[in-house]
Amino acid sequence: MTLKVGIPRALLYYYYVPMWQTFFHELGAEVVLSSPSTKGILANGLKHAVDEVCLPIKMAFGHVLDLAGKVDYIFLPRMVSIKKREYICPKFLGLPDMVRCLDGLPPLIDINVNLYKSKKNAFFAAKEVGKLFTGNYFKISGAYRYSLKTQKKYFKLLQLGLLPDEALAGLEDGVGNKPRPGQGQFTVALLGHPYNIYDSYINMNIIRRLRAMGSNVVTAEHLSEQVVRSCAACLPKKLFWTLGQRMIGAAFHYFKRRDVSGIVHVAAFACGPDSMTGELIAREARAAGMPFLNLTLDEHTGETGIVTRIEAFMDMVRWRNAGVS
Repeated sequence: MTLKVGIPRALLYYYYVPMWQTFFHELGAEVVLSSPSTKGILANGLKHAVDEVCLPIKMAFGHVLDLAGKVDYIFLPRMVSIKKREYICPKFLGLPDMVRCLDGLPPLIDINVNLYKSKKNAFFAAKEVGKLFTGNYFKISGAYRYSLKTQKKYFKLLQLGLLPDEALAGLEDGVGNKPRPGQGQFTVALLGHPYNIYDSYINMNIIRRLRAMGSNVVTAEHLSEQVVRSCAACLPKKLFWTLGQRMIGAAFHYFKRRDVSGIVHVAAFACGPDSMTGELIAREARAAGMPFLNLTLDEHTGETGIVTRIEAFMDMVRWRNAGVS
């Protein structure tokens, strides 16, 4: 019987789902994704999560519950570190323990992913997960190597200017090596954690709205790791949050690009790291004289207020662009 593994469509899903899917498929498992975010999924997450966690974690609760009764396992790795000598948000580390308290869930695959000391630990984690599906070491090793190749292709597609959904479709259909052409009059950099800027329900379709208002949208994922880290090195001290450093590096890069007309930073209320990185980006935007919009989201954020602020931001972009020209 084919085992079904559920992957919540939340948090680092937007970074690593190609690798996770490929790994489980190669081991003979069927991968089931939770449904796209909806009002019902969020409401279910709010009902079961503690009040102190941020909106993305509450949404993750809802996605985990959406998989209940549909799969044999839920893949919810304990994310400690994804880069050497750097960390992920501590709420990621505690999420499996918080979720385990829920009733009616299948067993969790909550393997530790901790690359703080060595990236080789990623293979050790994969080997432990693989043992749940096969005792064949060579099959596990082959699945892991193939998953890394798939992930590398995915990152290359993102760097061509595709969004995660477009890049995932590109993995299936095959795409060329040409960057995605821009269609808008302006270019706006949208910065934030992937689960904030790519979950269209959480951010109320901000990418679609910006595009509808005449903007090309670029993100941190459109840049290579080398570009991001070299720009982040401008700070007097290195950030030890991987995702925060990625936002800072991308912001500093886009501040230097003449084709970028403005920056939007999307953060979740109660996110400590975002409160600091957002302030650093805002100060640099003021120094550069670039239009900047900071959006802080929680479960009470209203769509009308978000739309009004985006419209006002785009008015600033048009005004500044007209002054420059």
